[in-house]
Amino acid sequence: MQAPRDPLPRRLARGRRLARWALAWEEAWPRLWPILGVVGLFLVAALSGLFLYLPGWLHLLVLVGFALALGWAAWRGLRGFVVPLTTAADRRLERESGLSHRPLSTLSDRPATDSDPMALALWQAHRARAAAAVEQLKVGLPRPGLPARDRRGLRLGLLVALVAALVVAGPETSERLRRAVQPAFGAPVPPPSLRLEAWISPPAYTGAAPVFLPPEGGSVTVPAGSRLQVALSGGRGGVPELRLGETATPFRALDAGSFTAEVPLDAGARIGVRRDGQDLAHWTIATQADAPPRIVFAEPPGPAQRGLAIRLPWRAEDDWGLANARAEITLAPRPDAPPLALELPISGDSKQPRGVAQPDLSAHPWAGLPVRVRLVARDNAGQEGHSDTAELTLPERRFEHPVAQRLVELRKSLSLDPLARRGVERGLDELSLRPEDFEHDLTTFMALRSARYHLTYDRRREAVEEAQALMWQTAIALEEGRANRTARALAEAREALREALAEAERQPPDAERRAELERRVQELREAVRQHLEALAEQLQRENGDTMPQDPQARLMDPQELDRRTQEMQDAAREGRTQDMQQQLAELERMLEALQNGQVARREGGNRNSQQQQRQQRGQQQMGAIQDMVQREGQMLDRSHQREQAEAGQPQQQQRRSPYGQQRQQQPQAGATTPEQRAAEAQRDARQQRALRRALGELMQQFGDLTGEIPEALGRADQQMRQAQEALGQGGDPTPHQQQAIRELQEGAQQMAQTMQRQFGQGQQGQEPGEGQGEASRGQGREPGGGQGRDQAMGQGEGRDPLGRPTRSEPNSNDTGSDTVVPGDAEALRTRQIQEELRRRGADRERPPSELDYIDRLLKTF
Repeated sequence: MQAPRDPLPRRLARGRRLARWALAWEEAWPRLWPILGVVGLFLVAALSGLFLYLPGWLHLLVLVGFALALGWAAWRGLRGFVVPLTTAADRRLERESGLSHRPLSTLSDRPATDSDPMALALWQAHRARAAAAVEQLKVGLPRPGLPARDRRGLRLGLLVALVAALVVAGPETSERLRRAVQPAFGAPVPPPSLRLEAWISPPAYTGAAPVFLPPEGGSVTVPAGSRLQVALSGGRGGVPELRLGETATPFRALDAGSFTAEVPLDAGARIGVRRDGQDLAHWTIATQADAPPRIVFAEPPGPAQRGLAIRLPWRAEDDWGLANARAEITLAPRPDAPPLALELPISGDSKQPRGVAQPDLSAHPWAGLPVRVRLVARDNAGQEGHSDTAELTLPERRFEHPVAQRLVELRKSLSLDPLARRGVERGLDELSLRPEDFEHDLTTFMALRSARYHLTYDRRREAVEEAQALMWQTAIALEEGRANRTARALAEAREALREALAEAERQPPDAERRAELERRVQELREAVRQHLEALAEQLQRENGDTMPQDPQARLMDPQELDRRTQEMQDAAREGRTQDMQQQLAELERMLEALQNGQVARREGGNRNSQQQQRQQRGQQQMGAIQDMVQREGQMLDRSHQREQAEAGQPQQQQRRSPYGQQRQQQPQAGATTPEQRAAEAQRDARQQRALRRALGELMQQFGDLTGEIPEALGRADQQMRQAQEALGQGGDPTPHQQQAIRELQEGAQQMAQTMQRQFGQGQQGQEPGEGQGEASRGQGREPGGGQGRDQAMGQGEGRDPLGRPTRSEPNSNDTGSDTVVPGDAEALRTRQIQEELRRRGADRERPPSELDYIDRLLKTF
């Protein structure tokens, strides 16, 4: 009895079908490629317009040639093509699946006899094993092997040519294909359509866009110096010519059918394009000459309301915009002297700029002398305009010291007549012969003799200016006194040490940085010593006695100074920056306490009404600084939103500023157009200019109030100027705005410290740890200092370093004795945390949630 046959699995049937298709494709594709190549060549020729230029008989011959080539390629390619059989499909499946011993043949075979049960059982086991081997059949991708036949890659070149022909044909694709298969007999080949383009490029200094002329003609007015360019292509005829009035200029040929011409337009004329005696187009061009700029004084110049600056209000106008503006100041008694040029900043609209310059020339050699001022404006074409000349006297600084007054007078005489050196030399000799007039100061004597010999033996013109500078520095030093000079040197040494410590914190201190820290500590030690000597001399001159033995003076005992500076040097040598900061904080507290004691003694411990008014003005100015920080933060937000809108990032609808309260909802910058963002940037540039001008006035007012201008505010002014330029030029202002915010905050701290030193008490409205400087820090005791040092300094047991009773002192009636004074480490750490929070809050790239958290932390301080 014959055993029943197992049906073939469906996957085997599907695999055989796919294998036959793959084998058919591998066999057919190399045969079809020559046919497709002939068709591709025909399409390239048709789309590129080749058949449009062929006469009818040649067009027909080319078509016949393509038809013969197509027939030959089809006959050669399809000849001998057979459909793959099932056996070939099985062999492919076995080869791609990695099967050996042809298991598919086993599934198709039958046993020779079915009479032997043992043989039949063995055959069924063999089929089962073969069926298990073909569980995972693979067909594989077709591999026609065309790269082996086309080793030069001609098929890729044909594909690129076909794509290029499609781009060239453009909207004429269907028409060119139709014309390619329909030869035109007897009809002339139409020429390419005529195309005429003309435009005028204004001069580069105008910044104006090119003006395109309509082909049908017309009239237009352009700036003088523009250039006309005409391009002509297509049509039939000879070389065209460009007629400018009565002058004809032939076109320059670019190829067989394209021409171009270019002429300058210095005057108005009628312009035409002619070809073979026929006018193709004509225009009437009028030119407008560039007028020189105009600049005038908006108000008569004069001294500023505050300070020693002069006020120069001005306004200007130009048809295409100013390149720069300046004020030229000449000395009235010496019209032949080289003028002093002061640049006038131009911001915003350069066609009608205006502004108010307030330069401080009180230190210039012409201070106190009559001068003439003239404004000069220059446009981008190099033309200049001048204002009327105004006369005024430059403000000068008033000196109280008699030697300083005499030096300023001699300096003025050299400004009036640089050749009159003899009289100045005699005046310097007279001052040198009376050393008691300048307290027998050796530095002053050497400066006087140096200026004298400068004038005597150095015959250069620059020698007069160098001598004048030396006399001015000597006068300033005499007026300020040694105590002020040493105080300024001490402040510079403290600032240098703080910068070195900050650098050491950012990077691990190596041997070079440790040596630098040691050197800075030694300079601070020497500056402190000289300042103490100067204060002792000042008190001896004023009171006829030595420095009083009060607790503040005992704080600066030389032995205590040596101990602290030695500990700072040891910490610098070992790289212990944290200990150095604590020691520096304690030293600065002692110095500021001494300064406050000096101020208190000079003022008698009482504050009059004028001082209270100055204190109130200082508080108002600090409030104005905080308002500037908020306004700068708002502009930073808008800059950040514009940057994200240009990058296509989503914007936040509402966020909290780390410089103020929660801001109002603003429209998403991503929904605005580039024109709107550019207009908003220009508005911000004008606001930045106004904010910078307000900062300049505030700096001047604070300088008049305290005599000091924080350096951080000057750096903030520079950052605002760079941000304003970036906004006006379409650049990125965010780095400059972020730095301006940091500098404004640092400037507010410096203002508070200055007011603390001068008024002797904290300012209202300040954050804890801000503005009060290290003078308000607690007094942590050093290890090993103990009770002995307190007693040595005259403070006694139970009192803090400022001499106030502590809670442990019995019978203390001080109502504030229960106040816990933080130590130096806590105060220093608090200040570091505040600075780090402000730095992170100024980074507008941080997520809104983090900015909100930073804002809440800042409020807790």
